[in-house]
Amino acid sequence: MRADRLLAILLYLQAHGQATARELAERLEVSERTIQRDMEALCASGIPLHAVRGARGGWVLPESYRSRLTGLTTGEIRALTMLQASSVVRDLTLGADAAGALAKLLSALPADKRAEAEFARRHLHIDGAGWHGERTQSPWLQTVQQAVWEGRVLRIRYASVRQAPNEETPWREVRPWGLVAKSQAWYFAAENEGEEELRTYRVSRLQAAELTGTTFEVPADFDLAAWWEQSTRSFRERLPRYPAAVRIRENEWERFCKEIYVNVGSSQTPTGGWIEAKVDFHTLESARDLLLGYGASAEALAPEALREAMLQTAGEILSLYGPSRLA
Repeated sequence: MRADRLLAILLYLQAHGQATARELAERLEVSERTIQRDMEALCASGIPLHAVRGARGGWVLPESYRSRLTGLTTGEIRALTMLQASSVVRDLTLGADAAGALAKLLSALPADKRAEAEFARRHLHIDGAGWHGERTQSPWLQTVQQAVWEGRVLRIRYASVRQAPNEETPWREVRPWGLVAKSQAWYFAAENEGEEELRTYRVSRLQAAELTGTTFEVPADFDLAAWWEQSTRSFRERLPRYPAAVRIRENEWERFCKEIYVNVGSSQTPTGGWIEAKVDFHTLESARDLLLGYGASAEALAPEALREAMLQTAGEILSLYGPSRLA
């Protein structure tokens, strides 16, 4: 709707001060001619917009002008209300700040919008914790957060995956560029001295962390979200792949396709209640363990090494529960 688009233009200019017609057209997915008509409509309504010509020109909204309209839709209000219950906010000890900010925002809304927000708060709760025990957080998360916020070099001792539980690692200095929350785990991207590429560290593997007095600058063009997406994509591409042919019962096929460590390449039309497919697992061991979890609803067809591994493990299970064991 045009009214929504006009409001979106106004709010964008309030946030950024200036934008070209092309930028606005791409952002709102309309033509530049449509944007020109919208700008004329805004000017006619009394909004003090003016155009600046030249290579660095564009439509400009004076800093002295700020609309009282929040522009928040019902969905946006509900989303902000849910943010207060986010485990990410609690982990970063920002719960009180989020509650305060939300209270200030709601106080500026019309009465009907405040009622909608209050309804969402009372009738929707988000519990991000798992079912298996309490969600424990690393004692070093706030230290890492402070290092990111203040741009300070961090001294850490970091345990690798293959390291013994009580084995201590030497201290190292890193420059943390950003924090990432994924599922119930926290990670941070950091630059090591003498290395060109950023590394990913899991906060829960920190054995110790302390701030230093040395500061650093993160490049202005660094985009944490884009870097994380590329980093996780590269990680998946580097994972080992174990190709295999399997046969899965039709009633278990949907669940099988959703397995994290299974990549289905091709599958055949169901025949006799079974679906044959070519898939990629990570390793022979992970393929064996996953297929065993489906009991008689999954069969390894190839390679022969996987079939032998399945048969050996099935024999070991049988020896535990067979007649000789019960005698």
